[in-house]
Amino acid sequence: MKERLEEVVRRHAGRCDYLEVHVEETEESRVQFNGPRIADIGRKLDFGGNVRALHRGGWGFASFNSLDRLDEFAGYAVEQARLVGKETSALAPVEPARADVLLDVKEDPRSVPLEAKVALLKEYNDRALGKGGRIVSTVTRYFDRMRRLWYANSEGSLVYQERVDLGGAVTPVASAGGDTQMYSVSFGGSDDFGVARGREKEVDEACAIALGKLDAPKVKGGEYTVILDPILAGTFIHEAFGHLSEGDNVYEDRNLQEVMTLGREFGGRLLNVYDTGLDKGERGSLLFDDEGVPAEKTYLIREGKLVGRLHSRETAGKMGERPTGNAREIDYRFPPICRMRNTCIESGDAPFDRMLEGVKLGVYCVSAQGGQTNGEMFTFSAANATMIRDGRLAEQVRDATLTGNVFVTLKNIDMIGNDFETHNGPGGCGKGGQFPLQTSHGAPHVRIRNVVIGGE
Repeated sequence: MKERLEEVVRRHAGRCDYLEVHVEETEESRVQFNGPRIADIGRKLDFGGNVRALHRGGWGFASFNSLDRLDEFAGYAVEQARLVGKETSALAPVEPARADVLLDVKEDPRSVPLEAKVALLKEYNDRALGKGGRIVSTVTRYFDRMRRLWYANSEGSLVYQERVDLGGAVTPVASAGGDTQMYSVSFGGSDDFGVARGREKEVDEACAIALGKLDAPKVKGGEYTVILDPILAGTFIHEAFGHLSEGDNVYEDRNLQEVMTLGREFGGRLLNVYDTGLDKGERGSLLFDDEGVPAEKTYLIREGKLVGRLHSRETAGKMGERPTGNAREIDYRFPPICRMRNTCIESGDAPFDRMLEGVKLGVYCVSAQGGQTNGEMFTFSAANATMIRDGRLAEQVRDATLTGNVFVTLKNIDMIGNDFETHNGPGGCGKGGQFPLQTSHGAPHVRIRNVVIGGE
């Protein structure tokens, strides 16, 4: 395979400024229960690749499913680039990479029979349904995916990678009097089927929370001091700030360029935010991105100041900055674009009990259940919430929706916990029609002043 890719690159590279070829082979299994019934089960094999050519600043792209037509499609990509190119090609320089990244896992999901995966998921599903009463249904799902990736470019890079990705969730559904509530326990990873095991206690807790939300009052709308749990804090930093840090979003938006000026202060000295591909086992981990650039840990905010952003080679070249290994594609049908990996708020030094102290009236918000961003504005719904009264956790409430401006919110962070956790669910990140891309996020508990919460 490697020799074939290099041969095609050599044959066509002289007619453009830059050329790269991707080939991938994917093996996937999946299971889903809706209530007591299996809604989906199966295995899937997929094979394909793409060729991307750059000439005078213009890109050509062609994807294929058969190596027999690789040479033909390379020609298509080059011709496209030559037709649209009108400027100067700008790719930040990198050392050519030549590497084989072989699978390094604790328990390979391919070693677990599909029947055993079904049995494990059924156990979780039956456990939730077995609560009976107001637990009326479930959605329980699992997938795993093994990818073999070959990459070659006209600068001499030649990289082969093996990657595993897996995830799942159990969502009990509670209903009474026309009201329906749910809560999920989720898991995921990139090096161990074992993360799917041992979730019984969490399933029980998810059932209890869903049932509690049926009886819980709606939170009273207003402005509160809020404590986010690590899952919701990680979701917030990914969605509300991480996307603003992606180099293509910044380069293509003049207003965002003015806002996202390196050196600008976005928070107190306690705030540090980074994105990394090097945290082994997380769904966002990778050693090389889809341009053959080595992954790294890239700080976005250090001690409250903006210090970096997430780049492909093109966005780094156009902005005069350094590539960070963030060019990613969801699969061979798409070209790589700037995407996050594992986006995190770095741990602080505050114990959770101390974060509660001094909060006369606040809300403790746990996990995320939907939300959206629009530029620097955000709206997130907490999957569960508890009132804080006089420094103590009090009654469960529901329908806590947090809204605000991300930059104001970052500046209002006044405490960061010492209990950092990463979160890997079965979902993914969406951008530019590419969904779901495997990412992860991490954070400790985070306390934020003056957060607007919608409610009654």
